[in-house]
Amino acid sequence: MKCVISVLGKDRSGIVAAVATTLAECSANIDDISQTILGEGEIFSMTMLVTLAPETCDFNTVQEKLAAVGEELGVQVIIQREDVFQFMYCLV
Repeated sequence: MKCVISVLGKDRSGIVAAVATTLAECSANIDDISQTILGEGEIFSMTMLVTLAPETCDFNTVQEKLAAVGEELGVQVIIQREDVFQFMYCLV
């Protein structure tokens, strides 16, 4: 299952590592990743396209784990199924 993950918050070290580690623990594959620091080094923004392995971790489990990582890091982490993302942003 393809998903889009968005991360937004105050920049700090370890954000990419923590999200990637969580995904690896769930046997998810990062297909594409883009990140940037907005403004004067204040705001971290990252978007990922990932493929989940539902036989290892289902969508809800990955969502819960990413929410916990986001809370720990003080950033917002949102995961959406790619088809839902495409529909919401009229990319279909």
